Amino acid sequence: MKNLTLILLLAFIFAIPTNISGNISTKKQNSTNGVLILTDKNFDKTIKKGVVLVDFWATWCGPCRILSPIVEEVASEIGKKAVIGKMDTDQNNITSLKYNIRYLPTIIIFKDGVPMQRFVGMQTKETLINAINQLQ
Repeated sequence: MKNLTLILLLAFIFAIPTNISGNISTKKQNSTNGVLILTDKNFDKTIKKGVVLVDFWATWCGPCRILSPIVEEVASEIGKKAVIGKMDTDQNNITSLKYNIRYLPTIIIFKDGVPMQRFVGMQTKETLINAINQLQ
């Protein structure tokens, strides 16, 4: 546990992306720990049907890196009830502008392509899971 805490602290300080287990991420992936990596190209198709939680984040954002493992826990617990995705706002500014993302982290939960709920800042796993369950 101490090693994981140290790794996460160092990742926070030096902006090294990590996954929930504390391993340093070295390659870009389409999905990590059940979380879909969203881009301007796949965003509209992804949110079109069903419940989709999107975590808008950036690599330089400390709170975003703290929230990331929470989003991954939501993905593992929620299963097939919803799609959980992450969008790097620096790499995908078309979608970020479209949804008026001004503060990070921002989470928007969509249902059938319509934004239903928006959270700005840190959120608990329970808050996010409850919001998803309310849209079922």
